[in-house]
Amino acid sequence: MTAHGTSTGRDAEDAEGLDVEEVLALVNDDRGPRPADRLPGPAAPAAGADPAGRGHAPRDDQATGGDHGGHRTDDSHEAPGGRDSHESRGRDSRDGHEVHGGGESHDARHAQDPHGAHRGRRGPRTHGATPWPGAREIAARAAVRSSSPPPVSVPLDGALGLTLAEPLTALTDLPSFDTSAMDGWAVAGPGPWDVREDGVLAGHTGHRPLGDGEAVRIATGARIPEDTTAVLRTEHGRTDDRGRLHAAPRDRAIVPGQDIRPRGQECRSGDRLLPAGTLVTPAVLGLAAAAGYDRLRAVPRPRVDVLVLGDELLTEGLPHDGLIRDALGPMLPPWLRALGADVTAVRRIGDDAEALHTAVTTTAADVVVTTGGTAAGPVDHLHPTLRRIGAELLVDGVEVRPGHPMLLARIGEGRHLVGLPGNPLAAVSGLLTLAEPLLRTLAARPAPEPYGLPLQEPVQGHPYDTRLVPVVLRGDRAVPLHYNGPAMLRGIAVADALAVVAPGGARPGEETELLDLPWTTGGIGVCFT
Repeated sequence: MTAHGTSTGRDAEDAEGLDVEEVLALVNDDRGPRPADRLPGPAAPAAGADPAGRGHAPRDDQATGGDHGGHRTDDSHEAPGGRDSHESRGRDSRDGHEVHGGGESHDARHAQDPHGAHRGRRGPRTHGATPWPGAREIAARAAVRSSSPPPVSVPLDGALGLTLAEPLTALTDLPSFDTSAMDGWAVAGPGPWDVREDGVLAGHTGHRPLGDGEAVRIATGARIPEDTTAVLRTEHGRTDDRGRLHAAPRDRAIVPGQDIRPRGQECRSGDRLLPAGTLVTPAVLGLAAAAGYDRLRAVPRPRVDVLVLGDELLTEGLPHDGLIRDALGPMLPPWLRALGADVTAVRRIGDDAEALHTAVTTTAADVVVTTGGTAAGPVDHLHPTLRRIGAELLVDGVEVRPGHPMLLARIGEGRHLVGLPGNPLAAVSGLLTLAEPLLRTLAARPAPEPYGLPLQEPVQGHPYDTRLVPVVLRGDRAVPLHYNGPAMLRGIAVADALAVVAPGGARPGEETELLDLPWTTGGIGVCFT
């Protein structure tokens, strides 16, 4: 894998570039010079750029949609929130960056950054867009305001990935009787010992108590016979010619209770083992089984319907005649399951406004996730549909690249819609920005602890928006990857995480917040089941 280098030469082709207006914004910003701890201003626009700042001609390998099923160019040439796509702005069609004219909205000027990690330069904003940290908080709070579904009782083999709805309390002592911690002999009193012919195996009962000076073969996990002093490990004993057992060496002390697991060593019946809100992992399943449980009371997975929009999408074969493969249909359901969702349906709606209205208004899902159609094109029906049903827009555009036209709406009591941009990497950005905190809170999953690592290479930033950049983790460093344009999946396909790059970019060695991808922390089998 190749680290993302400086934005010159070939590397500039893979970077999220800045167009003429964005470069001028950096030079002419009335808030003073660029901070010293940020990268220098971006290189001049690539050959072929419109000198008037209207953007560059798309390259074949980065044209919006590309070979990866970008649904429509929501992230590259449509304004979020149903606003006029010909609003005064500059655009670099290599990466979908836009700079909208006009001043900041009141909300944008006063939006709070709760993490203090996005203190980069501020400037012209996408009208009404929400700062990236604030959008994530809104999504989490939206779920808190929803009515909580009642807990469900599920068998252990169906509980993986759920969250405990009540504390896990021991139903028995652990262990529930004195057991042998080792293979060897159960002995009574000091040696040498006469060895009985019978043995004690795990799962068997009815053994006679030991008399003083007696020993009996015993297996790990077997119940300790009454009046046993200790267990002598196999490697610590030897038998003589008369069959008597001796400790080896002879002066080895026999300590009462050695290598015996006493009843209740781990817990007593009624002890609280885990609190409510604990994520059910394989280890939790093992503990629950050991503690006597056959079923668990858990928070149910939020039900999610996926609506794939766009008449241009193919489900098989090679792209042809203006049609492209749908990348999001195969990608989103397992990713949503990894985020804790129960994907109840995947429906292909096309560009049919009535079909979209019917799907949104008749679903029984807790969350609807749509792909594409979040902007203001002639067949972008999402905003009109939301207005038609009286939905409440909670987030209408986010100050993040890629993916800024994403949205979040409340479409009914306890029901939400997450609108993802159509470009694949932009959709991933929307998943991690809006869907992840919404679904995590609905599923009562604990929030991951934020963490960061220094970047191995510089990352060019957007002048005003957060960037989410695929990275691989190498030791104590995060290495930025090529192929990070909105329509591209080559970078995210080999990534371990997304780096959260503040406006203005990041220098080599600068610590940057990381968002882990689910399969890097839980494993394929754990996170997608």
